[in-house]
Amino acid sequence: MDEIRSAMEKFGVPGRDLYDLPTSDKSFPDGANYRMEISGVERLSTLEALVDEMEKRNMPIHRLISTVMGCTLLTDDELENFAKLAAEKKVEVIITPGPRSSWDTGRQLFTPEGAISGLRVRGSDNLSYLIADIKRAADFGFRGFLVTDEGALWLLSKLREEGVIPKDVVFKVSIFAGHANAAGGKVLESLGANTFNPLGDLSLPMFASIRSAIDIPIDIHIYLSDSFGGFNRFWEAPELARIASPCYFKIEPGTALAAGGGIYKPWTDEGFLAKFAREKVKHAEIIKGIIDKYQPNLKLSALGPSDLAIPKP
Repeated sequence: MDEIRSAMEKFGVPGRDLYDLPTSDKSFPDGANYRMEISGVERLSTLEALVDEMEKRNMPIHRLISTVMGCTLLTDDELENFAKLAAEKKVEVIITPGPRSSWDTGRQLFTPEGAISGLRVRGSDNLSYLIADIKRAADFGFRGFLVTDEGALWLLSKLREEGVIPKDVVFKVSIFAGHANAAGGKVLESLGANTFNPLGDLSLPMFASIRSAIDIPIDIHIYLSDSFGGFNRFWEAPELARIASPCYFKIEPGTALAAGGGIYKPWTDEGFLAKFAREKVKHAEIIKGIIDKYQPNLKLSALGPSDLAIPKP
C-alpha cells in the first residue's frame, strides 16, 4: 500500500484521505473562504422573491443555479429580464441548458441498471442541441452553465477557447456527474471546469483530500433533497469552510429535484418556488451565523465580488 500511495502522490493525488483535516491555504480572489449558492431559481418570479429576501436579511447570495428544468422552456423575454435583474443585483447565474439524457428518446437511464450510468449526452445531434441552448442563453448575457458530461465539458472548453462560446463563460460540473475523489477533481479541472460539485455525502477527510489536489472552488451540498438522502450539514459548515476553502455552500433541500415529481419540473407552482427561495436565503443566514460563532476568522464574500460570472445583458 505504501508503494501504491506514493505512486498516487506523484501525480498530485493524496495517497489517503486527509484525516488530520488541514486548514486550506487557498481562498477566493477577494480573500474569502466561502460563498453561498442557492439552487432552483427557475423563473423570474423566483429570482424576484430571492432578491427581496436577500435584501431584507442583508444576506449576500453569490451564485444561483437556475432553470434546472431547462432554459429551453423560458421565452426570450423571460431570459432577457432574468439576466437584467441578476446583473443589477450582482449575482452569478449558472444556467442549466435543456437538452440532456432525460429529454432524449432513450430510456436506459431510467432502468435499474441504467440509473448507475450517470447523466451523459447521447450522440452528436444532442451535443449540438446542448451547444445551441448554451449559445442562446449566452446571447442574452448569461455567463455560467451547468455541465454533467465530461466529454461535453471538454468540447465546450474547446469552443470557449475558439470564441464560439464567449471566452468569459464559466462551467460548473454538477453533482449528477458523480465525482467523489481528488483524481476526479483533477480530471475536471484539466478539462476546463471552473468549479465542481462532488457527491454530497463525502466525509471531511475526503473533502480535505480533494482540496489538496485542485485549485478550483468546491461546491458543497450543505442541505440536500430527500431524494439524495435528505441530509443537513449546517453544523459541519465551520469545518467544511476551513478545510475546503474556497468553497460554495449549496442549499438545495426538498422532496426530489429532477426525478419523478421533482420540484424543478416546469409545472411546479411559481408561488411555491418563490416561497421556497425565501426559505433558502434564511438557511444561508443560519449557516453564516454558525460559522461566525465557531470559526469567526473565516470570511464570507460580500455581495457581487468581481470574479463572479454575473450576466452581461
